[in-house]
Amino acid sequence: MTGPIDFRAGINSLASLVFNAMGRNPYDGQVFVFRSKRADRLKLLHFDGSG
Repeated sequence: MTGPIDFRAGINSLASLVFNAMGRNPYDGQVFVFRSKRADRLKLLHFDGSG
């Protein structure tokens, strides 16, 4: 999946996006990268098992 996300989205929304839109498991240790509309900011989602 490519394209910007709404940067107001929190960690739960990003995990839901990974699961529903991408069909991936957000809790399997991979790193998911999200960018803002202007492409000047990034958010990374990574579950390390520590909560």
